[in-house]
Amino acid sequence: MESMLGTSLGVFIGITVIVMGFAAYMTGQALGNTWKPAWHAVVYGILLGFADRFLVFALFDGELASLSGFLIDTAVLIAISLFAFRLNLASKMVSQYPWVFERSGMFGWRQKGPG
Repeated sequence: MESMLGTSLGVFIGITVIVMGFAAYMTGQALGNTWKPAWHAVVYGILLGFADRFLVFALFDGELASLSGFLIDTAVLIAISLFAFRLNLASKMVSQYPWVFERSGMFGWRQKGPG
């Protein structure tokens, strides 16, 4: 597991999931608030993946050039960012257009029926 992550599981959870995951969540939320397209979350997730890999290397002596570690970290950060993006976008659609849309699940909305 450590060879695949490029660091220990504790560092992965602490840095990638908690610290950088918070940054990814806030990034997705900001993108949703400003009506940016979802692919921006992917681009910013990749950039956060580079920052995450550097922090793991600099602070915890992890492998900087671990391709599998970078891909796993980046995939987690992109997933968190897209989660926050969609959650925020659904909330925004319903709150800004309450006469047109109603909430449909956690990530969706639907057009209100007549009457």
